[in-house]
Amino acid sequence: MIEVRDLSIQQGRFRLDGISLAVPKGRYAVLMGKTGSGKTTVLEAVAGLRRPAAGRILLGDRDVTGLDPADRDVGYVPQDGALFRTMTVRQNLGFALAIRRRPADAIAKRVEELAGWLEVGHLLDRRAVGLSGGETQRIALGRALAHGPPVLLMDEPLGSLDEETRERLIGVFRGIRARYDVTVLHVSHSRHEAEQLGDIVFRLQDGRIET
Repeated sequence: MIEVRDLSIQQGRFRLDGISLAVPKGRYAVLMGKTGSGKTTVLEAVAGLRRPAAGRILLGDRDVTGLDPADRDVGYVPQDGALFRTMTVRQNLGFALAIRRRPADAIAKRVEELAGWLEVGHLLDRRAVGLSGGETQRIALGRALAHGPPVLLMDEPLGSLDEETRERLIGVFRGIRARYDVTVLHVSHSRHEAEQLGDIVFRLQDGRIET
């Protein structure tokens, strides 16, 4: 479950007040809004990357409002993928497991599983540079899911892709819940993405959430 209660966030002269939404466990929610409406700001607050001025954030049965990002147990896919360019694709996929000191054989097994599902096995030993947009987003998704988080947060993961690649990745995203027990909040400005992916669609407009 993801629950945001009466959230207020100040960012320079921009402010959101009284933002509330709830995503039941195991559902796929899309938060829509125009550029500059504050949807990424809301997602960053849930991830712990932006501290709210007021309100509460609950993930499952935990109030995580005051916790650091690393303590929230979420998977996060930023808009540009933000891969670690000095690492190989294999190291990117295994990063969350490595910092949790999982055994090397368990990391290797998980990386191979993710690479097979995401069709990036041929890239595993390549450094994460010069990749296509679709490859970058697949790897970023795998990295976010590697440690088995109960919550997945994605910020416009399809926004910079061509139409053909976007449609292929929509198919991948549809398969997330079939493979992993995860609750998803996906930020987008695309009505098509919302229609194709969202069980629940929220609209952030004029500083208010509508369903």
